[in-house]
Amino acid sequence: METTLQSTHTDTTSLEITFLGTGTSSGVPMIGCHCAVCRSKDSKDKRLRSSILLRVQGKTIIIDTTPDFRQQMLRIENDRLDAVLFTHAHKDHIAGLDDIRAYNYFQKKPMHVFATKATQKELVREFYYAFSEFKYPGIPEILLHSIEAEPFDVEGITVTPIRVWHHKLEVVGFRIGDFTYITDANKIDQPQLELIKGSKVLVLNALRKEKHISHFTLSEALELIEKLQIPEAYLTHISHQMGLHETISGQLPNHVRLAYDGLVLRVPFKGDQAPKTATAF
Repeated sequence: METTLQSTHTDTTSLEITFLGTGTSSGVPMIGCHCAVCRSKDSKDKRLRSSILLRVQGKTIIIDTTPDFRQQMLRIENDRLDAVLFTHAHKDHIAGLDDIRAYNYFQKKPMHVFATKATQKELVREFYYAFSEFKYPGIPEILLHSIEAEPFDVEGITVTPIRVWHHKLEVVGFRIGDFTYITDANKIDQPQLELIKGSKVLVLNALRKEKHISHFTLSEALELIEKLQIPEAYLTHISHQMGLHETISGQLPNHVRLAYDGLVLRVPFKGDQAPKTATAF
């Protein structure tokens, strides 16, 4: 596939972000749909389910394992994975977890998985065989770690959790250095907004233009980016209802772009830059 637009950042010490998928739960094109977006020949209108891969200080971290996880890993030829971070337990964000088995096999160790207690409960229910007392050979090997309110360490990288609301469901966003990633949200309380402030790059969900019960609309996302004075922002978790990538891109402010599958950003990284914590989960 086409390689990618890169951020203007040029520092040699950087956090590299690869967008594995930028679509909503049904992906784009959507099964059975014949709208202009779903029939588009533009590769930027082909969106797998939303997830990103982070490379920093020699470590590789995934945020969410979508139903497309195997395809996403093969597409970018990723042969190393140190940890998985989960935003929440909806199927379009966890369904691919079984395929970490390949990394277990080649790396010969369990996978570190970070999630809230509520998300862990759903992972144990969904992938019960990986957590059973008597394990069948070849199943995923997982070490669960709990996300609380405090910043936490992932392979020597400080990650700050940011609590957001997906209608009435609590979802976790993540800040690493000057980069913040938030998906599946339509409300963020003020104490959590304080944790985002100062980010140089923000990735934020924007489902479509029309109002939605659990996702930011395009206008709501743009308003939040402006409120937080974010200098560089990318929109993700996009549905076919948003419109054609090329058309919508032409309607955005210069510092805001639609993300697309395969896009790579590089953000300068200075190590431990964790902001102060906010209200506990």
